Amino acid sequence: MGERTMRDMNGIVGSHDLLLVTLDTLRHDVAEELAGAGRLPNLARALPGGRWQRRHSPGSFTYAAHAAILAGFLPTPAEPGPHPRLFAAAFPGSETTAGGTWVFDAPDLPGGLAQAGYHTVCVGGVGFFNKLTPLGAALPGLFAESHWDPAFGVTSPTSFEAQIECAERAVARVDGPVFLFVNVSALHQPNWFHLPGATREHGDSRESHAAALEYVDRHIGRLFALMSTRRPGFAIVCSDHGTAYGEDGYIGHRIGHEVVWTVPYGEFTIERGQWR
Repeated sequence: MGERTMRDMNGIVGSHDLLLVTLDTLRHDVAEELAGAGRLPNLARALPGGRWQRRHSPGSFTYAAHAAILAGFLPTPAEPGPHPRLFAAAFPGSETTAGGTWVFDAPDLPGGLAQAGYHTVCVGGVGFFNKLTPLGAALPGLFAESHWDPAFGVTSPTSFEAQIECAERAVARVDGPVFLFVNVSALHQPNWFHLPGATREHGDSRESHAAALEYVDRHIGRLFALMSTRRPGFAIVCSDHGTAYGEDGYIGHRIGHEVVWTVPYGEFTIERGQWR
């Protein structure tokens, strides 16, 4: 999204509930392929034009990417800039802060939104959000309220449904505006169990990665409905980074490969009561 079409976040922050969903490890090529084939009906309904934006991640693995995203450095459009940001910490000399940028005087986005009156909620997924170790507590510690359970983790075939149920309970307890962050673990390995007929011996593959995304699509409308029940919502749905399934001999992420750096991204407003 270039400067000419930049959204004015100063008119959204304060009037909308805010939703940030990171689909952990989701590859752009798989996301685009499924959207184009009509296999993501709920996401296609929400995304402008029914398609993903092609962007570059600020990091090649979960911790690095989320540290940047939660400081306001969302994935950058994969084309020449400039690319002003939606959110930015006050920082002298910033070249990506524009008139429509919502600027906060805090070291991170949840802290800035808390100062603006938002209750901030994290529903974790992968290990960097499990709060079982000091490192696993660092990112959730940015939020006023954070949740993680083994049922939300990468080994659960129903992880996203459990995460949504947690989010629904958390938001129901809040009267004022909410910033809800959900780190979706379903795409992350292991994901073989989302592919019908696959076995543990079969292992993860690009096909099971795609099947996991279809699983997420079947349920994500509940989040959109949740975040537009009381007031309009503004949603960002993106990947933090991709992952490799044998391309050029690579497996996994935390590497500088095209399938890792290139991620899908979408942002959109949700009118009150639009999703039921």
